[in-house]
Amino acid sequence: MILIADGGSTKVDWIALDKNKKEVFRTRTLGLNPAVVSKEELKNRIINMFQLINIKDEVSKIYFYGAGCGTPEPVKILHKVMQDVFVNAKIEIAEDLLAAVYAASQKKPAIVCILGTGSNSCYFDGTTTQMISPSLGYIIMDEASGNYFGKLLIRDFYYKRMPKNIAKTFNEEYNLDSDNIKFNLYKQPNPNMYLASFAKFMLAYKDEKYIRKLIKKGFKDFFKYRILPYKKDAKTPIYFIGSIAYFFSDILDDVATKNNLKITDIIQRPIDNLLDYHRKHIN
Repeated sequence: MILIADGGSTKVDWIALDKNKKEVFRTRTLGLNPAVVSKEELKNRIINMFQLINIKDEVSKIYFYGAGCGTPEPVKILHKVMQDVFVNAKIEIAEDLLAAVYAASQKKPAIVCILGTGSNSCYFDGTTTQMISPSLGYIIMDEASGNYFGKLLIRDFYYKRMPKNIAKTFNEEYNLDSDNIKFNLYKQPNPNMYLASFAKFMLAYKDEKYIRKLIKKGFKDFFKYRILPYKKDAKTPIYFIGSIAYFFSDILDDVATKNNLKITDIIQRPIDNLLDYHRKHIN
């Protein structure tokens, strides 16, 4: 049995294949970002999914692509956790950006970007990926991500910069008590995921001037720091992966056009494309 997993901070999509590369099942767990989730919680999130546990001894290979897997130490942590569960498996762990490259460009040169709970980008030359810099996560970077917009919404609400009609609904839909917010940010696991949960609110108000301005600011920052430094022209394909890019594609297209660039495709969930790639390339 082979497992292919595409993991963000919020969720991980898993596909199990048999020896003939036929799909056996799909499932989803909570995010397995080893940079922000403890060892114990990582293991719990895996063993609590009965479909994975039912086949744990049959799994011979795991291809895991995940948020937080861009530096050696978190990868080591997650590898140990997974090896303890899938004792007979050979485990390969790579950053979620590599999954995005495989899902989007299919090994052709392109700029590939992620806009989900977190954000990132790379230039893929057909062989290797090049990055502007390593991602330092939700506190310092993650421009235009779900957690980035969550922070802006909460801050604008508290500074009373949010239009009154939007603020009223925002307050009704979320627990905005300051103690509750601080508890979730500083005492609970996955504060990035918590912040990103607020970003869903933007969808209901995406045509409001305030929300569009907020989103455009985030996308401008993303292009400034994560795309323009590659110094590529409009001939270079640009792909985006993730729900933020997908649901606000019109604003994203507008920002790209203003930078004399063109977006080739936006993929909300890359797991199907990733499956196609592995069927072609795994033995």
